[in-house]
Amino acid sequence: MKEVKVLGPGCAKCQELMKKTESAVKELELSCEVEKITDIVEISSFGVMMTPALVINGKVVVSGRVPSVDELKQFLNE
Repeated sequence: MKEVKVLGPGCAKCQELMKKTESAVKELELSCEVEKITDIVEISSFGVMMTPALVINGKVVVSGRVPSVDELKQFLNE
């Protein structure tokens, strides 16, 4: 099971990434839970300087932008 985390303080782009990530997970019929991380200390522990960011299995795959659902699906399939 994949570990998926959306990092961000709760801004509009962070919320958009969360929604798109949940949509991609649902479309791919993956059995994983998308966790939202808003704690700045925890976000910085991933080395993220710009939010929103997406972490899959402990690896930051995108930071500072909101990718399309299709791009998110590619990240989740890797």
